[in-house]
Amino acid sequence: MKKYKILLAISLIAIGLMSVLVASINEKKDEQKQINSVPQMEKRWETKNEEFRKYYPRQFDSWKQTKNSDDIHDMLKEYPELVVLWAGYGFSKDYNAPRGHFYAIEDNRNTLRTGAPVDEKTGPMPTACWTCKSPDVPRLMDEQGEEEYFTGKWAKYGSEVINPIGCMDCHNPKTMELQVNRKYLDRALATEGTLKMEDATQQDMRTLVCAQCHVEYYFDKRKTASGKKAAVVTLPWKNGFTVDDMEKYYDEIEFSDWTHKISKTPMLKAQHPGYEMWKTGAHGRNNVSCADCHMPYTQEGGIKYTDHNIGNPLENMSKTCMNCHRVSEKELLANINEKRERKNELHKKAMVQISAAHLEAGKAWEVGATKEEMAPVLKDIRHAQWRWDYAVASHPAFFHAPEETLRVLATAIDKAGQARIKLAKILAKHGAVDYKAPEYKTKEEAQKIIGLPFKKLVEDKERFNKNLVPQWKKEAEKKGLYNPESTKGIEDKTSYN
Repeated sequence: MKKYKILLAISLIAIGLMSVLVASINEKKDEQKQINSVPQMEKRWETKNEEFRKYYPRQFDSWKQTKNSDDIHDMLKEYPELVVLWAGYGFSKDYNAPRGHFYAIEDNRNTLRTGAPVDEKTGPMPTACWTCKSPDVPRLMDEQGEEEYFTGKWAKYGSEVINPIGCMDCHNPKTMELQVNRKYLDRALATEGTLKMEDATQQDMRTLVCAQCHVEYYFDKRKTASGKKAAVVTLPWKNGFTVDDMEKYYDEIEFSDWTHKISKTPMLKAQHPGYEMWKTGAHGRNNVSCADCHMPYTQEGGIKYTDHNIGNPLENMSKTCMNCHRVSEKELLANINEKRERKNELHKKAMVQISAAHLEAGKAWEVGATKEEMAPVLKDIRHAQWRWDYAVASHPAFFHAPEETLRVLATAIDKAGQARIKLAKILAKHGAVDYKAPEYKTKEEAQKIIGLPFKKLVEDKERFNKNLVPQWKKEAEKKGLYNPESTKGIEDKTSYN
């Protein structure tokens, strides 16, 4: 009898455990079903990211972890040469290494580059400067039309572009499928011709949604059909994706972002050509998507989802690199660090050479050099800085395409050297053979050389942040676009306070 009681007890325990297991499986199936379903949002374009947490809690919570990447890394302080390289352009005022997506709006408002407008019609920058910062941008493009969006000043949308990079930047607002929500990418792909948007696979889309922003672009200034002035984000892919192709394109249309304050060179400012550099490397050639490395799949219990903590894949190599590479993490990391060091070596040499060329060109103008004499010099400087900037503005280029990165930096150094040889002859001709460019070791010293009124810029910005920004937030809240709780406790970090 005792034997049967023991067997019965064991059976009951087993049944109980099986019931728990079945319940758990059914619960996970219900959760997975909910994740796979399309939420019925109240708004067609819901741009408040926290509204998606009820449907996609894991994705949202992982996205919010981009908040942890909050350090301010002042690149002008680390590389004072940048101030001279960008003399006369906004980046000489303020340039920090990019932080997490969570801070896209904060950093755009706080940077000295966006100036200190006092109303929606003032300030140095166009509306296009919001384009990659927020899901409110495709919402505005949809509501007002793309052409209208690109008209006016940056401050025009201070109370409209309020939520940082998030869900609606990359997803179709009705189906939540991946979708490019900025049509200038569609047009650029069609112009280049290799891949058209309508032919893109799901794997292609896992890169193209990133390519909406991580690309080289310029502002094409034109008039709209209604006669308004617009600065339209345009990708220079007519001739192809390489640095040489885009250089040729810019030269053909005689485009420049600004005229250098010292050397008078018509300059190009590379933006962040991550997509183009990725295409030239091993990952791009093998169609390893951006999401494969920067948004790896994560398993939590019985749920598999995409990690939206978009950041450095090297911080989570077991889920990223090691899915494909068959060497140890230590060996792979050592190889990557070696590539970074090689890039940094040429990066620094290029900056020194190009900044010296700018200062020597400034002296050449001062002592009487002619436009005819200076034309070939300015062309060399333009091309040298464009190539240097292209290689380093795509921050992970040393990893995505190490060989191309070193090639581009090498040509930048060569062209800067050619410019300086020509300048030495011009300076000698005009009696300045002993000229030596002024030395500087700090950001402050470099900004003094280019005549930048840094203190006033900071004072104006602080007044803007105190007066206009709070108004924008209140207006956005009244419109139902902004939840103050979403940014509660965020410290306004900058490089200047």
